[in-house]
Amino acid sequence: MLHSWVVMPTCLPTVLRRCHACACGRFRANGKFRVNAHHKLLDAWLLVLCAGCGDTAKLTVLERVHVRSVRPELLERMHDNDPVLAAELLRDAVVLRRNRIALDWAGAWRLDTSGSDHLDREVIDVSVRFAARIPVRPVRVIAEGCGLSRAEVERLVAEGKVVSAVRLSGRLSDDFTFTLKR
Repeated sequence: MLHSWVVMPTCLPTVLRRCHACACGRFRANGKFRVNAHHKLLDAWLLVLCAGCGDTAKLTVLERVHVRSVRPELLERMHDNDPVLAAELLRDAVVLRRNRIALDWAGAWRLDTSGSDHLDREVIDVSVRFAARIPVRPVRVIAEGCGLSRAEVERLVAEGKVVSAVRLSGRLSDDFTFTLKR
């Protein structure tokens, strides 16, 4: 029987960027936007707060874009400070690259295993689905879902008792399946 696990975000990730005021390297996104109009051109930023001093920094979302080229529902969501839009934009590779930032997902996701009735079986087939593109080590997901330590899961992988079509070392943000043989 195939069990389904879901990796889902619990909050917005931490933005890794150097603060100009206190040199702290971490910012919290609170889902607030700032939109500024220059006649027929718009600028829009996602506001983030420094974890050290609380200073505000702006992540560029739109820059000198003609008003008519922006979808009205997108502009309305920015004016309403939509946290779902903030999460979408933080996962957008263009926004990350434009602002030269990285994300830290530590503590910002959880694993939903739908119970632990499968842990006592000899062979477990699991499908892991990602609700959002969260880069996580598959070994960590397996360890958390099965109640094992990461070192023990790595030992099981080395012994061939954890089998998957994807490479289990490194980070993944795409769905994968694995089989655990005890």
